[in-house]
Amino acid sequence: MHDIADLESRGLPGVGVASTEFVQAAAAQAQALGFDPAMVFVAHPIQDRSDDEMRALADAALPAIVQRLVAAAPPEPAA
Repeated sequence: MHDIADLESRGLPGVGVASTEFVQAAAAQAQALGFDPAMVFVAHPIQDRSDDEMRALADAALPAIVQRLVAAAPPEPAA
């Protein structure tokens, strides 16, 4: 959460990715920081998943991550 807040403070969009076990913890941390980060949550647990299962989780989460990054990105300057 601190990393995303730091990126955002520098004008760089960021997206937090965590497992669903950490939804409440992420909300509490965001509130404590006074920050509303873009977040994507994947199915929990992840620690015992195989490499193929982790790739499948990442592949499934990628569209939501990209969507949140694009939504958070500052507009391009006019030419």
